[in-house]
Amino acid sequence: MIAPFPDNTFAGADSEPFWFLGGRARILVPGSRTGGALSVMEFFDTAGHAPPRHIHADEDEVWIVLDGEVSFFVGDQRHELEPGQIAFGPRGVPHSYLVRSETARLAVAFTPSRVEGWFSANGTPATRLDDVAPAFDIGNILASAESFRVSVAGPPPTA
Repeated sequence: MIAPFPDNTFAGADSEPFWFLGGRARILVPGSRTGGALSVMEFFDTAGHAPPRHIHADEDEVWIVLDGEVSFFVGDQRHELEPGQIAFGPRGVPHSYLVRSETARLAVAFTPSRVEGWFSANGTPATRLDDVAPAFDIGNILASAESFRVSVAGPPPTA
């Protein structure tokens, strides 16, 4: 049995943000607190942000739109979501998203949690003063994805 979080707070709720693929991210609930069963991350992205279509061989994903408007692409379907709406990306199915509003904030749950290590290993620390993402090497990020059983399935979606 896994012990509850102390004082009903989420471990990592004050975790340090980092840049990943041009957006900011942070780990809210690390897999280390759930026995590897689940991790929850927060992503803050700007208009037009879209990761390449990709496939997680091991993780299911649940996206919760907290702020903004986001198009989610799961398989051959497109879902237009607003705050409070949720999308599911099952493992083995190509997926991505596109931020349609000026900014968007998402909570994303991964089950199991292992892929959070890929995000943090390829992130660059962000400070409260950062307003522009640093340059990143997409080739290195994608090369490291193989060890987390994440593969690219196509280019980023566009409007």
